[in-house]
Amino acid sequence: MVEKQSYKHGTFSWIDLSTTDQAAGKAFYQELFGWDANDIPVSEGVFYTMFSLNGKNVAALSELQQEMKKQGVPPHWNSYITVDSADEVAAKAKELGANVMMDPFDVFDSGRMTVIQDSHSATFSVWEPKNHIGAQLVNEPNTFCWNELATHSAEESKAFYNKLFNWDTDIMETPQGPYHVLKNGEDMNGGIMQMTKEWGNVPPHWAVYFSVADCDATVNKIKELGGKVLHGPFDAPNVGRIASVADAQGASFYIMTFATPSS
Repeated sequence: MVEKQSYKHGTFSWIDLSTTDQAAGKAFYQELFGWDANDIPVSEGVFYTMFSLNGKNVAALSELQQEMKKQGVPPHWNSYITVDSADEVAAKAKELGANVMMDPFDVFDSGRMTVIQDSHSATFSVWEPKNHIGAQLVNEPNTFCWNELATHSAEESKAFYNKLFNWDTDIMETPQGPYHVLKNGEDMNGGIMQMTKEWGNVPPHWAVYFSVADCDATVNKIKELGGKVLHGPFDAPNVGRIASVADAQGASFYIMTFATPSS
């Protein structure tokens, strides 16, 4: 197992789902990934559902706020990036032309966070950990393993995140064109995909990938549970077998079975 005790500045460390039906969403992911769930009270009648696998925190879920529902915000997965100071990153993001959607605030004794919309309107969260480091188990079957930005301008997005987090990039050639692998120091830390006209009206966004033991079997299970297959499964050479899917409430995500290294 890949267990984590901490994350360095600029590393993706946590994911949570904002959905329209918390009970149904909880049941879907418990059945799909074998997660245990613990409803943590936030306020009267409001809970933050913490998911765990083998006793380790792996993700969470909460109900979309009524105001967001009224605005038509769809169910979606959120990506969090660990930082040394949420306040400093928020201030720097503003200098770079980003929209700080929620000023830094404390989440009880768990940590301090802010929500940022980058220069191309893709949203992510920043997490300054206290008692909650983020995911305690990653890169294993049924845990998150990758975060990917879909954007209309890969080059401009690369420049923005390089200035904000000092991320570097490597280029990986694919049949669909260049894929930009993000690096936080020497560590791979996600990717950037250039959106094309085939994406239609899909807005720029950060997507979450989950590792699974068998991509095709998991696709079938998602359909049985009322989810949808958006694209795939397909093989990404030297990477793995991937499918783009959505849960029963419509939140999209990717699943991936890693390629077996050649001998």
